Amino acid sequence: MPLSRVQPQDYATLLGAKVATVCELMTPFSAPEPEVYASPPVGFRLRAEFRLWHDDDDINYVMFRREDPRTPVVVNDFIIADDRIQYLMPLLREKLIAHSILRHKIFQVEFLVSLSGDVMLTLIYHRKLDQAWESAAQQLATALQADSKPVSVIGRSRKQKRVIGSDFVREVLPILGTDYHYRQYEQSFSQPNGQVNIRMIEWACKHAAAMSGDLLELYCGNGNFTLPLARYFDHIIATELSKVSIRAARANLEENSIKNVHVVRLSAEEVTQAMNNERPFRRLADMPKPLSEFDLGTLFVDPPRAGLDEQTVSMASRFDRIFYISCNPQTLVQNLQSLCSSHRIKQFALFDQFPYTDHMECGVLLQKN
Repeated sequence: MPLSRVQPQDYATLLGAKVATVCELMTPFSAPEPEVYASPPVGFRLRAEFRLWHDDDDINYVMFRREDPRTPVVVNDFIIADDRIQYLMPLLREKLIAHSILRHKIFQVEFLVSLSGDVMLTLIYHRKLDQAWESAAQQLATALQADSKPVSVIGRSRKQKRVIGSDFVREVLPILGTDYHYRQYEQSFSQPNGQVNIRMIEWACKHAAAMSGDLLELYCGNGNFTLPLARYFDHIIATELSKVSIRAARANLEENSIKNVHVVRLSAEEVTQAMNNERPFRRLADMPKPLSEFDLGTLFVDPPRAGLDEQTVSMASRFDRIFYISCNPQTLVQNLQSLCSSHRIKQFALFDQFPYTDHMECGVLLQKN
């Protein structure tokens, strides 16, 4: 995203244009008018990453234009980032410039913060990290600490990971009067726009409140939707392929004392094979009962940008209700061309996770005809 597009005074106009574009894409499916959830116009990103550009002993945050990927653009201000990231950026740069051990062969930095106040920095290097680096990183973490809130520092290089503090941030999301506690691990997926993420979860919960039976969830991640949805279903079978996300989801369920969710490490394709009885999976052996004995009337999917594959779409069409959270309206439309032969769109929502870009997060609730 070119930083020149960040014009907070034009946010409402830009959002309106994106909404109109997505609504036009949805016209063939007779979707209802969308519920539109806007983002704060500034300070909304909880994560940011920058390349670091060296000029002798100086160092700067830089980004690159898509049309000119070799010319660095120095980033002095990043107003779309959370206030704590904006606060830390100049302080970290100052510390890196002043300390040769921290500066030597560093090429990237990643910031991750949570709405609840945790802060993590990942410093990435083209060299081996030794005890001298670890000592300097400990001093850095102490120097950057604000209001007695610790700052975790992760050092990474090839086949190395050194942790000062913790390798996850803690998040607390207030969802419809209940606080849910999450671990978000370093370099694993988490929603970048915290306020809009809350609106997304609340939208799903609002429409799940009248449902019953059991839920099958694909791409559950760290349990972002899973935890709040657990109150509305007898059981949730939550599936995910990423090992780090599975680890986080299980820790989050335990932290929130949620007992009716069964997390299984399966890809969407493998879930489809299991649902079709094409092959057995030992990873399902710890379930309290066979998959076929669950009352799976509702499916929840939050796929990557590529959307659902053809076999998973076919499997999804057998469910009475489908929650589909999409980060790519184009692939959502492709999937709906099949799903809307068996289902109709009952609810439609748009969530502006990424202001000043062309990206729009969509929420669709489909009901079987």
